Amino acid sequence: MTDFHIRLAVDIGGTFTDAVLEKDGVYATEKLLTTPAFPAQGFLTAAMKVLEATGTQPSDVELIIHGTTLATNALIEQKGAKTALIVTEGHRDSLEIAFENRFDQYDFDAHRSPPLVPRHFRLPVTERMNWRGAILIPLDEGSVEALIPEIERQEIESVAIGLLHAYANPNHEKRIKEILRAALPDLFISLSSEVCPEIREYDRQSTTC
Repeated sequence: MTDFHIRLAVDIGGTFTDAVLEKDGVYATEKLLTTPAFPAQGFLTAAMKVLEATGTQPSDVELIIHGTTLATNALIEQKGAKTALIVTEGHRDSLEIAFENRFDQYDFDAHRSPPLVPRHFRLPVTERMNWRGAILIPLDEGSVEALIPEIERQEIESVAIGLLHAYANPNHEKRIKEILRAALPDLFISLSSEVCPEIREYDRQSTTC
């Protein structure tokens, strides 16, 4: 394992941003309020303060470790962007079905947490790949274009695209992104084939959402 003489760690939390500098075995810390509108600002300010306090040049840092709970907090507090999920026709409910398991099989009153995207924001398009990535049903671009007025009407801010077997062939997801980007240039778009290119729809879709 490589020995690092100067290491910097920065954690962006919901309230505070903490920086810790290890320099030849000696630790220095800095704590600032998180800057929610632009988290990178708090990161850089905390990092520069701890560097200045220790007389360390940025170029001397050999390793930077970054962690954050911002994404976790957004999920727990349900404060994320208004998101839609585009899926393969016929698989609109895979995000809600999940693994079909129950965390307490003997509790008839047990309730699952609601899915990250409600059903009326899970939008199907006509297409189908098989598990090898071969096209069974070509992408119907008209079915994608038909979603654009609904995305605008519902004031959707972000779209996740999670098609069946996109881990094996991402071409349909990429084409959907191109169509949406041309019509809605300010829309945030995430592809499951880029975010989490793994088998099993629930894993990919939930991670992308």
